[in-house]
Amino acid sequence: MIEIPREDTISVDWFNACFADAGLAGRISGFEAARVGTGQIGKCVRYTFAFADQGDLPASVIGKFPSDDENSRQTGVALLNFLKEVRFYQELQHRVTINTPRCYYSEILNDGPEFFLLLEDLAPAEQGDQLAGCTPVVAKAALRELVGLQAPAWCDASLHELKWLRDADVAAVADTMALYRQTLPGFVERYGPSLAADEVAIIQRVGEASDTPFHAEFPEVFSLVHVDYRLDNLMINTTGSDITITAVDWQSITLGAPMNDVAYFIGAGLEPQVRKPVEEELVRGYHEGLLRAGVSNYAWEDCWLGYRRGAFAGFAVTVIASMLVQRTDRGDTMFTTMARRHARHAIDLGSEEFLR
Repeated sequence: MIEIPREDTISVDWFNACFADAGLAGRISGFEAARVGTGQIGKCVRYTFAFADQGDLPASVIGKFPSDDENSRQTGVALLNFLKEVRFYQELQHRVTINTPRCYYSEILNDGPEFFLLLEDLAPAEQGDQLAGCTPVVAKAALRELVGLQAPAWCDASLHELKWLRDADVAAVADTMALYRQTLPGFVERYGPSLAADEVAIIQRVGEASDTPFHAEFPEVFSLVHVDYRLDNLMINTTGSDITITAVDWQSITLGAPMNDVAYFIGAGLEPQVRKPVEEELVRGYHEGLLRAGVSNYAWEDCWLGYRRGAFAGFAVTVIASMLVQRTDRGDTMFTTMARRHARHAIDLGSEEFLR
């Protein structure tokens, strides 16, 4: 495997060696680089090529590096974000049917932060906008695609062998609630003034509870879980006759309750007034997709119950992540929006009954 490049060391020779190693014919003669996206843990650069001989080579690609921010880099190492994303492309991409970008290079040194991914440029698809939210039509397409991650992995015990994915021994001593409680006061101080009183109350209630869905024991029904399946991590192409969704940012993938991804996406991606009239229809569509994909032992009643419990999946991501990554103006707006939507989601579903 060729060496892991940095943003300031990547070169024409490196690209040519990489593409040759991937079995692609052709040679580039130069490239232009431009930053894209607003990632919190990683940074992405679009490379647009000039060719000596294009052959099989793509016109442009996306390179992903660790963040320049030291706090974000250390968070990525501690939470295995860098390792998980590299290993997803190395070991899991071929096992699922969800749309993902082609990967030309994936390598990491130990657990990071030194790593690099070279991925297909999905343009003209555009990144979803977490702040703006989405329509029910886009939500339906995103949930249809999510079936392609979860159905192929449904209760697949062999996935437990991938210790980087979820190490049961490490998970047994990991204390998500302790981290939630530790970061909660700072979160409420920073974002509380922008939230309604009942939204702040349920976020605090989670911290006071001794038993919550997001730190429950490993579920009997499990699958691959993206964990951060939201609009900012989806590339959406509307140029054809149908909406095409491609999922990116596999930094948090794990094994867990599949409905957490469903509830997290719907709660984070739709404004409450948009969500409530179509919510059950969207979840039923996902459930029917599972059945068509061969998941035959998952009743609708269990699906809906799991969905209501999953309303808290976004609480941990929002509260903990917001206090660990580099702070930006857009990040503040995003975390405020997510906190409001997730809290209102749990309130609307009566999910507080699962807090004990």
